[in-house]
Amino acid sequence: MRFLSPGFLFALVTIVIPILIHLFNFRKFKKVYFSNVRFLKNVEMQTSSKRQLKDRLILASRILGLSFLVLAFARPYIPTASKDNSFQNQVLSIYIDNSFSMEAQNKEGTLLDEAKRRAKEIASAHSLNDKFQVLTNDFEGKNQRLLSLEEFQNAIEEIEISPARKNINQIISRQKEVFSKEPNSRKSVYLISDFQKNILGENAIPADSSLAIRLIRIKSNPLPNISIDSIWFNSSIHKPGDLEKVIVRLKNSSEEDALNIPIKLFINKEQKALGSLLIKARSTALDTLSFSGLKAGWQEGHVEITDFPLIFDDHFYFSFKVEQSMPILIINGASENAYLNALFKSDSFFRVTNNLSGSVNYSELDTYSLVILNELPELSAGLSQQLQDYCKRGGTLMVFPNLKADQAGLRNFLQGLNTDLPEQVISREERLTSINLQHPLFAGVFDKNIPKMDLPSVKKYLKFSSLSKTNRKNILELPGNQLFLSEYAIGTGKIYLSAVALNEESSNLPKHAIFVPIMYQSALISIRKQQLFYDLNAETLINLPKIILNPNQTLKLRKESYETIPDLRQNDHLSQIFVENQIRENGHYQLFKGDSLLAILSFNDAGSESDLSYASNNEINANFGTNKPEMIEPELASIENMIKSVNQGTSLWKVCLILALLFFAAEILLIRFYNKIQIKPQIN
Repeated sequence: MRFLSPGFLFALVTIVIPILIHLFNFRKFKKVYFSNVRFLKNVEMQTSSKRQLKDRLILASRILGLSFLVLAFARPYIPTASKDNSFQNQVLSIYIDNSFSMEAQNKEGTLLDEAKRRAKEIASAHSLNDKFQVLTNDFEGKNQRLLSLEEFQNAIEEIEISPARKNINQIISRQKEVFSKEPNSRKSVYLISDFQKNILGENAIPADSSLAIRLIRIKSNPLPNISIDSIWFNSSIHKPGDLEKVIVRLKNSSEEDALNIPIKLFINKEQKALGSLLIKARSTALDTLSFSGLKAGWQEGHVEITDFPLIFDDHFYFSFKVEQSMPILIINGASENAYLNALFKSDSFFRVTNNLSGSVNYSELDTYSLVILNELPELSAGLSQQLQDYCKRGGTLMVFPNLKADQAGLRNFLQGLNTDLPEQVISREERLTSINLQHPLFAGVFDKNIPKMDLPSVKKYLKFSSLSKTNRKNILELPGNQLFLSEYAIGTGKIYLSAVALNEESSNLPKHAIFVPIMYQSALISIRKQQLFYDLNAETLINLPKIILNPNQTLKLRKESYETIPDLRQNDHLSQIFVENQIRENGHYQLFKGDSLLAILSFNDAGSESDLSYASNNEINANFGTNKPEMIEPELASIENMIKSVNQGTSLWKVCLILALLFFAAEILLIRFYNKIQIKPQIN
């Protein structure tokens, strides 16, 4: 048996105190006068013998109690018998959680400050010949090398809060990589964290008997926290000067209701709206903020709340583009359609181009959000192929058939898009029987369902097949569930099929009130949407319209003085930006091609750090399968001796403390309950 703090053994001299008390017990005896003591002799001898036994037992209890109490402070341990002499040194990998949640406070300051101090104490419990790795959520390349004790202490001081997050599986895997450089050393892994639930991995960590895993939990004071969970617009269409409505969702991660949380909305660093919200405990709440007066171009927005003391999740960034105009291409079979021209040209936001089918510039198709086929008598193979590719790349196509022409060309075109196919032209007056008011084309058009709505009527229409394998969404229907206007998803785009042409010979649709919302909405919702924001540290591909770079030209992402070159991946239809770990801070990043601004991309933390829910020991153990880690609960004092005890062998200080308490308890029981023998004298 050995001792971690042998200096305390000098306190064993205190056992002299109960011995002296026993030897010099100056107890005063009371004299009792008796006429004849001859009859008490036997009683006196027996009582004296019993009292001596009691005194000796009390003395033994005191000596043993004091001895084991001193031994407990000296921290005895039994050295491990399995220590392999070939392991001359130790290699330690110490992970320090530097996620946002480590900004929380406890009696020691911030959790990160305590974690750094604990890491230094762990290192101090080892010899100067041991090697160390410091690891954080950033997984930086410089942390993949082993350090001396002095280098390790300096590296600890450089650790700062980071938006990066890793789970236990990723951390342990990363730590194992550094051990391959030291195959003949004893290997130990330390994880210092508050162990939020988001640190738990999905799969159990494979057992490794050569690895000692120890977890140190840093506890924070209970703190309420309100965070911005997400934002979105009431409409994805942004026009200059229009009224915009932003919906903000806040999350309360505490056990108490949050009252009157102030919300501020900023667009291009100018405050546009102000709100206030009540959020029930462990729930979310929505607020709508309205503003107007935007000009065309990219807009930088952010929402902020006031929520102390945790402020890392009180700002939420987003960006969007207000289009100056919307280009629409109408491909005509003969003359231009007067109804389409009158509708779109009445609004300066729409920029209409009319072309004949033989004069379409295929290279410009992707510049149009909406392409309308107006009574084409036939479709050439080249135009059919280009329009099919246009839809698959995200374009929107609306088809009004030519009821006087052969439908073979339209049939061949639609076969490549997996839609219903034209069968025959029907000349019969009918009135539409149903309308799908839940379709996005009618969003915000009607205040409520109208039981008997006046729907368009037809005189001549094209009957389509009703194939079961299509992904059709019916918008308007004729009797017998016949197609009048339907939508089909094609790749990332869509196609609208009409059963009638836009003339009075076919139907009264061009003059009906429902014609305007159908055409306007189909044009507006065809605007290709860009995400308002992206998750920080997520391996996300950002899809953008096709970007063509000149030789030796690169893209650049900029935020104030920071600049990086993202990874550009090209495919047939679009360009993809992959930033991986290049973006480290929340905020707006401008994407440049030379001096030309292509887009503004906004990044936010994914939000799991905002929920200050911590994993239990059982939940953590479940992540390790059969290879259970050792949980070390740090005391207010240094954990250096605790680590030494763990490294050296079996600790006995708790056993000594328990024995000391037992012997002190025995002393008390002997004093209070050891009955004196009372023997009545027998008189002869």
